[in-house]
Amino acid sequence: MEEDSSTAVSRRGFLGAAAGTVASSYAAGRAEAQGNQRTIDMTDNLVFDPDEATVAPGTTVVWENVGTVGHSVTAYEDEIPDEAEYFASGGFDSEQAARDAYPEGDVAGGESYQHTFEVEGTYGYFCIPHETAGMVAELTVSADAGGGGEGGDGGGVPAIPESARVIGIVTMAAMVSIIALAYFFLKYGGDYETE
Repeated sequence: MEEDSSTAVSRRGFLGAAAGTVASSYAAGRAEAQGNQRTIDMTDNLVFDPDEATVAPGTTVVWENVGTVGHSVTAYEDEIPDEAEYFASGGFDSEQAARDAYPEGDVAGGESYQHTFEVEGTYGYFCIPHETAGMVAELTVSADAGGGGEGGDGGGVPAIPESARVIGIVTMAAMVSIIALAYFFLKYGGDYETE
Protein backbone atom coordinates (compact mmCIF):
# COMPACT_ATOMS: atom_id res chain seq x y z
CA MET A 1 0.00 0.00 0.00
CA GLU A 2 1.62 3.24 -1.12
CA GLU A 3 0.87 6.42 0.82
CA ASP A 4 -0.66 9.24 -1.18
CA SER A 5 1.63 12.29 -0.98
CA SER A 6 -1.35 14.67 -0.63
CA THR A 7 -2.43 12.78 2.51
CA ALA A 8 1.07 13.07 4.00
CA VAL A 9 1.16 16.78 3.27
CA SER A 10 -2.21 17.34 4.88
CA ARG A 11 -1.06 15.46 8.00
CA ARG A 12 2.06 17.59 8.22
CA GLY A 13 -0.01 20.67 7.54
CA PHE A 14 -2.45 19.71 10.29
CA LEU A 15 0.33 19.14 12.82
CA GLY A 16 2.02 22.40 11.83
CA ALA A 17 -1.24 24.32 12.22
CA ALA A 18 -1.90 22.67 15.57
CA ALA A 19 1.59 23.56 16.82
CA GLY A 20 1.10 27.16 15.64
CA THR A 21 -2.22 27.37 17.45
CA VAL A 22 -0.65 26.13 20.67
CA ALA A 23 2.20 28.61 20.41
CA SER A 24 -0.06 31.59 19.72
CA SER A 25 -2.49 30.57 22.49
CA TYR A 26 0.39 30.29 24.93
CA ALA A 27 1.78 33.70 23.94
CA ALA A 28 -1.63 35.38 24.22
CA GLY A 29 -2.31 33.80 27.60
CA ARG A 30 1.12 34.76 28.85
CA ALA A 31 0.66 38.39 27.77
CA GLU A 32 -2.73 38.55 29.48
CA ALA A 33 -1.42 36.95 32.67
CA GLN A 34 1.42 39.48 32.85
CA GLY A 35 -0.80 42.56 32.85
CA ASN A 36 0.64 45.42 34.88
CA GLN A 37 -0.11 45.10 38.57
CA ARG A 38 1.45 46.69 41.64
CA THR A 39 0.77 45.77 45.26
CA ILE A 40 0.93 48.21 48.15
CA ASP A 41 0.58 46.86 51.69
CA MET A 42 -1.48 48.48 54.45
CA THR A 43 0.03 47.48 57.78
CA ASP A 44 -0.77 47.49 61.50
CA ASN A 45 2.04 50.07 61.81
CA LEU A 46 -0.43 52.50 60.18
CA VAL A 47 1.53 52.95 56.96
CA PHE A 48 1.18 52.30 53.26
CA ASP A 49 4.21 50.25 52.25
CA PRO A 50 5.66 51.75 50.11
CA ASP A 51 4.29 55.24 50.71
CA GLU A 52 5.70 56.46 47.37
CA ALA A 53 5.43 54.42 44.17
CA THR A 54 5.69 54.98 40.43
CA VAL A 55 3.70 52.92 37.92
CA ALA A 56 3.01 52.98 34.19
CA PRO A 57 -0.41 54.01 32.81
CA GLY A 58 -2.78 51.05 32.74
CA THR A 59 -1.36 49.55 35.93
CA THR A 60 -3.79 48.12 38.47
CA VAL A 61 -2.71 48.98 41.98
CA VAL A 62 -3.84 46.54 44.66
CA TRP A 63 -3.82 47.74 48.24
CA GLU A 64 -3.67 44.69 50.51
CA ASN A 65 -4.39 44.91 54.21
CA VAL A 66 -1.67 42.61 55.57
CA GLY A 67 -2.58 43.27 59.20
CA THR A 68 -5.64 43.12 61.42
CA VAL A 69 -6.45 46.84 61.71
CA GLY A 70 -9.02 48.17 59.21
CA HIS A 71 -7.91 50.86 56.75
CA SER A 72 -9.29 52.84 53.85
CA VAL A 73 -7.78 53.97 50.56
CA THR A 74 -9.12 57.45 49.87
CA ALA A 75 -7.83 59.90 47.26
CA TYR A 76 -7.36 63.54 48.16
CA GLU A 77 -9.70 65.14 45.64
CA ASP A 78 -7.40 68.11 45.08
CA GLU A 79 -4.30 65.89 44.71
CA ILE A 80 -5.23 63.90 41.60
CA PRO A 81 -4.96 64.93 37.93
CA ASP A 82 -7.99 66.84 36.60
CA GLU A 83 -8.85 64.19 33.99
CA ALA A 84 -8.42 61.28 36.43
CA GLU A 85 -11.24 59.20 37.85
CA TYR A 86 -11.68 59.64 41.61
CA PHE A 87 -10.91 56.51 43.65
CA ALA A 88 -11.74 55.39 47.17
CA SER A 89 -12.35 52.03 48.78
CA GLY A 90 -16.11 51.65 49.01
CA GLY A 91 -16.57 53.11 45.51
CA PHE A 92 -17.25 56.69 46.58
CA ASP A 93 -17.17 59.46 43.98
CA SER A 94 -15.78 62.19 46.22
CA GLU A 95 -13.50 62.64 49.22
CA GLN A 96 -16.29 64.12 51.33
CA ALA A 97 -18.66 61.23 50.56
CA ALA A 98 -15.96 58.76 51.63
CA ARG A 99 -15.26 60.68 54.85
CA ASP A 100 -18.97 60.98 55.69
CA ALA A 101 -19.71 57.30 55.10
CA TYR A 102 -16.72 55.83 56.96
CA PRO A 103 -16.51 53.02 58.24
CA GLU A 104 -18.22 52.01 55.01
CA GLY A 105 -15.35 51.42 52.59
CA ASP A 106 -13.15 49.98 55.33
CA VAL A 107 -10.69 47.36 54.03
CA ALA A 108 -10.51 44.76 56.81
CA GLY A 109 -7.47 42.65 57.59
CA GLY A 110 -6.79 40.13 54.84
CA GLU A 111 -8.89 42.02 52.28
CA SER A 112 -7.85 44.30 49.43
CA TYR A 113 -8.96 47.18 47.23
CA GLN A 114 -7.80 47.85 43.67
CA HIS A 115 -7.94 50.64 41.12
CA THR A 116 -6.51 50.90 37.59
CA PHE A 117 -4.69 54.14 36.76
CA GLU A 118 -4.89 55.38 33.18
CA VAL A 119 -4.12 59.11 33.50
CA GLU A 120 -0.53 60.24 34.04
CA GLY A 121 0.18 62.45 37.01
CA THR A 122 0.59 62.41 40.78
CA TYR A 123 -2.09 61.02 43.09
CA GLY A 124 -2.20 61.75 46.82
CA TYR A 125 -4.23 59.40 49.03
CA PHE A 126 -4.73 58.53 52.68
CA CYS A 127 -6.42 56.24 55.21
CA ILE A 128 -9.43 57.97 56.79
CA PRO A 129 -9.09 56.64 60.37
CA HIS A 130 -5.29 56.97 60.41
CA GLU A 131 -4.74 60.18 58.45
CA THR A 132 -3.78 62.10 61.61
CA ALA A 133 -1.29 59.33 62.46
CA GLY A 134 0.44 60.03 59.13
CA MET A 135 -0.99 57.21 56.99
CA VAL A 136 -0.73 59.14 53.73
CA ALA A 137 0.97 58.22 50.48
CA GLU A 138 1.64 59.31 46.92
CA LEU A 139 1.45 57.45 43.63
CA THR A 140 2.98 58.71 40.38
CA VAL A 141 1.67 57.42 37.06
CA SER A 142 4.23 57.96 34.32
CA ALA A 143 4.96 56.44 30.91
CA ASP A 144 8.64 56.64 31.91
CA ALA A 145 7.93 53.97 34.54
CA GLY A 146 7.97 51.38 31.75
CA GLY A 147 6.08 48.09 31.82
CA GLY A 148 5.79 45.66 34.65
CA GLY A 149 3.95 47.77 37.17
CA GLU A 150 7.04 48.20 39.36
CA GLY A 151 8.10 51.31 37.51
CA GLY A 152 10.99 53.29 38.92
CA ASP A 153 10.94 51.45 42.24
CA GLY A 154 13.40 48.76 41.23
CA GLY A 155 11.94 47.43 38.01
CA GLY A 156 11.39 43.73 37.81
CA VAL A 157 8.91 41.29 36.42
CA PRO A 158 5.23 41.87 37.20
CA ALA A 159 3.63 39.56 39.71
CA ILE A 160 1.52 36.89 38.02
CA PRO A 161 -1.53 35.91 40.05
CA GLU A 162 -1.57 32.25 41.09
CA SER A 163 -4.88 31.69 39.27
CA ALA A 164 -3.31 32.87 35.99
CA ARG A 165 -0.39 30.47 36.46
CA VAL A 166 -2.74 27.55 37.07
CA ILE A 167 -4.85 28.44 34.02
CA GLY A 168 -1.70 28.69 31.88
CA ILE A 169 -0.37 25.32 33.04
CA VAL A 170 -3.71 23.57 32.55
CA THR A 171 -4.15 25.13 29.10
CA MET A 172 -0.66 24.09 28.01
CA ALA A 173 -1.20 20.53 29.28
CA ALA A 174 -4.52 20.29 27.41
CA MET A 175 -2.98 21.59 24.17
CA VAL A 176 -0.03 19.19 24.35
CA SER A 177 -2.43 16.30 25.03
CA ILE A 178 -4.58 17.23 22.02
CA ILE A 179 -1.55 17.44 19.73
CA ALA A 180 -0.18 14.10 20.99
CA LEU A 181 -3.57 12.45 20.48
CA ALA A 182 -3.94 13.93 16.98
CA TYR A 183 -0.43 12.76 16.07
CA PHE A 184 -1.18 9.25 17.35
CA PHE A 185 -4.43 8.97 15.35
CA LEU A 186 -2.89 10.40 12.20
CA LYS A 187 0.13 8.13 12.37
CA TYR A 188 -1.41 4.85 13.60
CA GLY A 189 -5.17 5.01 13.34
CA GLY A 190 -7.61 4.59 10.51
CA ASP A 191 -7.38 3.57 6.89
CA TYR A 192 -6.61 6.67 4.82
CA GLU A 193 -6.56 4.93 1.48
CA THR A 194 -8.42 6.82 -1.22
CA GLU A 195 -10.36 5.08 -3.93
